[in-house]
Amino acid sequence: MTDFPLSAYKQQILNDFNNRPHYENEFHKRAANRLVELAKIQPGRKILDIATGSGLVAIAAAQIVGDTGYVFGFDISPGMLQQAQEKVTALSLNNIQLEEADADEREFEENQFDAVLCSSAIVYLTDIPKALRRWHYTLKTRGIIAFSCLAETSPSASVLFREVVQRHGITIPNPNEILGTPDKCKQMLQTIGFEKIEIMTEEFGFYFQDPEIGWTGNAKSAFGLQEVHWTEEELNKCKQEYFTQLLNMASTEQGFWNDITMFFVTACKY
Repeated sequence: MTDFPLSAYKQQILNDFNNRPHYENEFHKRAANRLVELAKIQPGRKILDIATGSGLVAIAAAQIVGDTGYVFGFDISPGMLQQAQEKVTALSLNNIQLEEADADEREFEENQFDAVLCSSAIVYLTDIPKALRRWHYTLKTRGIIAFSCLAETSPSASVLFREVVQRHGITIPNPNEILGTPDKCKQMLQTIGFEKIEIMTEEFGFYFQDPEIGWTGNAKSAFGLQEVHWTEEELNKCKQEYFTQLLNMASTEQGFWNDITMFFVTACKY
């Protein structure tokens, strides 16, 4: 059980991820595997996996570093960690340690890890520059950082969701604005002291025909409508407007194209 203080925002994150019993989908698997691939992990290395979730990155990294290596993964959500631990146990991996901790608060020793990884989770942090400075501090010389984040225009279903609720008086910040372009990623990493920065842009979008998928995913996320107190009539009016716009924007018989442009960012400490 979480025993560290939580803000209202962190509680929303905790509730969101604790209630995802079937978290993993093809998007999460593809993104995690691609991040590990680009990090170029070597056997025998010591790896830190930030916001490990269900352990996709941690397990893939552990299988590469082998018995002479080590992976430390942590996450704020005990529900996610339980899923990760079940897989670790099933695979009989002895080189992974999992811990429940807040990525905004967890500190590490200097020059401790060969690589710091964070798949699709950096936007949930409340102070990204501070977190990146901590990661730089704990990296060994010539260590690598690798994280993934979304373009500020993605996912397009979420952009539309924020536009619609804005017209109904609700402002939901875009979590992808801080690192939402290659230039923003590069500038922040350079300011902190990272070098040899490389950014790969890849498309993870998909079509969907059921507008309920777009609404539910956004309304219940950590950047959703938890604090909004609408009447049922107000909620349904907003929801139907979102449905109508999605259907009107469906470009083919396949449905609405949900653009998901993702950046895979790597950099080194020298």
